Amino acid sequence: MAIERERAQDLGISALAVGQTIQLALSEQRLGFFIMDGKQYEVVGQVERENRNDTLGLRNLYVTSRSGEPVLLDKLVRITEESSPPQLYRYDRYLSATVSADLAPGRTVADGIAAMQGDDSFSTALTGQARDYAESARSLLYVFVLALALVYLTLSAQFESFRDPLAIMLSVPLALAGALGSLWYFGLTLNVFSQIGMIMLIGLVTKNGILIVEFANQRKEQGLSVTQAAIEAAVARLRPVLMTSLSTVLGILPIALALGAGSESRIPMGVAIIGGLIIGTFLTLFVVPAVYTYLTHPLSADDRRLHAEAALVEEVADAPS
Repeated sequence: MAIERERAQDLGISALAVGQTIQLALSEQRLGFFIMDGKQYEVVGQVERENRNDTLGLRNLYVTSRSGEPVLLDKLVRITEESSPPQLYRYDRYLSATVSADLAPGRTVADGIAAMQGDDSFSTALTGQARDYAESARSLLYVFVLALALVYLTLSAQFESFRDPLAIMLSVPLALAGALGSLWYFGLTLNVFSQIGMIMLIGLVTKNGILIVEFANQRKEQGLSVTQAAIEAAVARLRPVLMTSLSTVLGILPIALALGAGSESRIPMGVAIIGGLIIGTFLTLFVVPAVYTYLTHPLSADDRRLHAEAALVEEVADAPS
């Protein structure tokens, strides 16, 4: 309802008079009270229900002008039908509305967030599960990078070299490829749990490369060439690598099979770890020795002689007198 102010002013009626008339007609104002048989009764003024059900009843109300003449309300106001929320909500001093929705089949939370943020005509603020996903996704990315840096620096200190850890760290992308392939094959999504599983893969698959590179360095110090050392390391460490990987897969298998209460949400984590371990272990046995031969320099003749003399001294010292 909008007041035609110019017309009301010409007729000598103020907006206050129009508002008071509508208030008296609709809001059950107490006009007074009276006492009958020792009881007090209120006098409430309001238009009868049948005259308040449509706009025609409002148009037939009369407003008293300054001269005392009644003026039909239909001549003073413009009535339009429209819907409005019962309460206006604000967020950061902007008008806001809360939108709740479920994901369509085959869609992820990331797809829903991207669709909401793709429209520049309005701004969004995430709450609930969507906000938790967005915050955890950013945090997990930093954790993943820090985990890679920590493992590389630790291996560099262990091997006293910046090249050997590169061959070991090559097993990480191989395992990640297996994890992503497993998630795609089983129709699972890349969520918080699967990302946690990928972070776990950094430590689980690098141990295979450590076994191979450490044994290859020992064989190289004994006088073997880099290629022969890498081949012998892959053959000799095949059984330990397979045993440790198999035991880890069997330990993670209950998570992938959703055994236990509330374990359905952790299925992507189990599938990512198992798939990454299987593919990563298989490729590590071939790729890491090959990369090791390219990144490792062969020992010189003097170095081989010094290592041979040191090994001979150790054998003599260990021999029984």
